[in-house]
Amino acid sequence: MTKPIRRAGVIGAGVMGSGIAAHFANAGIEVLLLDIVPPNLSEAERQDPAARSRFAAGGLEKALKARPAAFFHPSHARLVRTGNTEDHFAELAQCDLVIEAIIEKMEPKRALFARLEQVMRPDAIAASNTSGLRIEEMMQGRSEDFRKRFLVMHFFNPVRYMKLLELVTGPDTDPAVVARVRRFGEDVLGKGIVFGKDTPNFVGNRIGTHAMLTAIHLMIEEGLAPEDVDAITGVAMAHPKSASFRTGDIVGLDTFAHVAENCYASLDRDEDREVFKLPSYIQRMIEAKLLGDKTKGGFYRKTKDGLETLDPAKLTYRPHGGDEAIKKATRSCEKIEDPAARVKKLAGDPGKAGQFAWKVLSRSLAYTARRIGEIADSIVAVDDAMRWGYNWELGPFQTWDALGFAETVERMQKDGIKLPESILRMKQSGATSFYRADGAVFDLLKGEYVARKLDPRNVTLAGARAAANGVKAVLANDGAEAWDLGDGVLGVTFKTKANSLDPDSIGMLTLAAEKAEQDFRALVVFNQGEHFCVGANLFLVAMAAGNKDWDAIRKMVKAYQDATQRLKYASVPVVAAPYGMTLGGGLELCFACDAVQAAAETYAGLVEVGVGLIPGGAGTLNMLWRALEGVPEGVPVNAYDLVTQVFKNIALAKVATSADEAKALGFFRKTDGVSFDRARQLYEVKARAVGMAEAGYHAPVPRAYKLPGESGIATLQMMIDTLVAGGHASEHDAKIARKLAEVLCGGAGGAAREVTEDEILELEREAFVSLCGEPKSAERMQYMLMNNKPLRN
Repeated sequence: MTKPIRRAGVIGAGVMGSGIAAHFANAGIEVLLLDIVPPNLSEAERQDPAARSRFAAGGLEKALKARPAAFFHPSHARLVRTGNTEDHFAELAQCDLVIEAIIEKMEPKRALFARLEQVMRPDAIAASNTSGLRIEEMMQGRSEDFRKRFLVMHFFNPVRYMKLLELVTGPDTDPAVVARVRRFGEDVLGKGIVFGKDTPNFVGNRIGTHAMLTAIHLMIEEGLAPEDVDAITGVAMAHPKSASFRTGDIVGLDTFAHVAENCYASLDRDEDREVFKLPSYIQRMIEAKLLGDKTKGGFYRKTKDGLETLDPAKLTYRPHGGDEAIKKATRSCEKIEDPAARVKKLAGDPGKAGQFAWKVLSRSLAYTARRIGEIADSIVAVDDAMRWGYNWELGPFQTWDALGFAETVERMQKDGIKLPESILRMKQSGATSFYRADGAVFDLLKGEYVARKLDPRNVTLAGARAAANGVKAVLANDGAEAWDLGDGVLGVTFKTKANSLDPDSIGMLTLAAEKAEQDFRALVVFNQGEHFCVGANLFLVAMAAGNKDWDAIRKMVKAYQDATQRLKYASVPVVAAPYGMTLGGGLELCFACDAVQAAAETYAGLVEVGVGLIPGGAGTLNMLWRALEGVPEGVPVNAYDLVTQVFKNIALAKVATSADEAKALGFFRKTDGVSFDRARQLYEVKARAVGMAEAGYHAPVPRAYKLPGESGIATLQMMIDTLVAGGHASEHDAKIARKLAEVLCGGAGGAAREVTEDEILELEREAFVSLCGEPKSAERMQYMLMNNKPLRN
């Protein structure tokens, strides 16, 4: 067994250092975050411990305020202790791992490692977060023992959200150290590991910077504008929406320039060295402090009159525009869901967009192929680096497959693009793609297909179905289907847009519960796509409300209440696997399950008030149940305080921005699981369901509760009136909140006797239907359908 890493030291409390410390804390690791003592302290400040550790404390404070958030929940910051490198350096002896994230200059790093060698335990690991400095140079003067325990751990910013962790080893790094760090990175931090070689900017930044600068240089040659390039190199090319120039603004031009200049200075034998030379206008932008978002202006800037774009020639801003033909072509591509089909259509477009896209892609793909063996040995490593570190939907070699391997080679040769011998030999061998359907991948160094090494925990839905000999769904309708996932587990998956709830998907939940009870031992709800479930199909509700078909709405709400309650009291364990947007009815579905195995990045909340409604799928009942389920029978409790918190969560449409925050808000149980790596979520949710079944699962017993009743409704009404008087809520907000208060308090008689679940469900149902009849609720529903954002009216 590998010794676990329980305490870590991070030296350097800048953006990267504080981000690393925050994510370590997210994973439950104690962190000592150090930075230098601020220079030029006054005599009094020199004696003040807080002043001496101001830089580290400030880094932690910025991490707490960061948007997007660096911590899963602010309480995790308690695991981070701050200090300085003079007074607290010796405390690093208590750490299992110490990572430096200081200035990217060789001499300060060497000096730091010399000090570290004197204090670190013999079994502790030292690492650098450098983005490209050579290990061989950093380790000059260090002992053999220290070199054995040293490697590069290159995180990508923001650390919490970027899956890529590049590991780079030196010639003396002990394989046991590498195995320990790999396990820590994958199993504890949830990162995707890519092994790079000790070359400038390693894998991700080498390929990513080349691709970005290729597009930037070509823009000038082809006479295009920044918004034209971003339209082509963004979603249409299966890259992030931020594309090239917008990415530069987000990262910061000074940071981007540092990476590019490091490549240009170090890669004196690279055949594409000139690509890494920054255009003169970018140098002038840096001198003028037009660095991007951090200076409120870079290639783009927001003004009160709208978005503006920098004119590279004049270095002045103009209204955001772009070539209409390019817009039309790229928008057409963006409508294609499959990224492979999307990029193929773009590169085949005969107009400006396609011609530019081909030039960028062909040069970038050929350059990447020429780097195999230099920056990494495996094409899989390069593809993973670009998907996990740059959020490309397809890595370079996956993109090549999408374009057609042989056709792309021939087109490159026709254009005079230099290809490595490995690619030519691959074509001569008759290979038709880098990746084969049987899981094999072409090894460019060996010149043959090899079995791809896969983590058995990275299970796909298709893989689970295939492993269970699934050739046909057990149950299916237009909105959802249920498949045998093996090991006695039945899995339900929605097929609707954004996995929204409609009569078919709701009906499938009931059918699947019945089937699981008969022929399986557990049921899981595991969806695919960008979001787990964005809630009910609002169009159906709005249409019925427009037709004043109140019976249809009542029937619709009753059907979902019945479905969630059916799951809640099924005789087999039911486990949901939420991720992404898990809103409204999607969260109500999680409430109905015995357990949740949530992705760390789950954004959950009951947001129905935004469309003029309250939760209608037993959401009010089951949020109350979650709040009160831990209260032992016979213990007197002030239910009003718990009801008030549930009321605030729903009335204010609070949305948790992580699974841990969802636990803090009571949306998930404290005992629910969190998958740090989404690729393992199916494996982990299935394991949780099987474990519950094998542990002798029994369904819960319905409970009834004494609720605040009339006095609680009156007290909440005063709170609502105060919000309206202060301009924090509209009169219609107040009307919705009053309906919600009546439900949560069990009606006027809620305090006189125990209120049953069926009674709360009836109150919820009638409140939902009555709000559908309100004109202002209708306005909110229509506005959301047309604009995809809430209306305050």
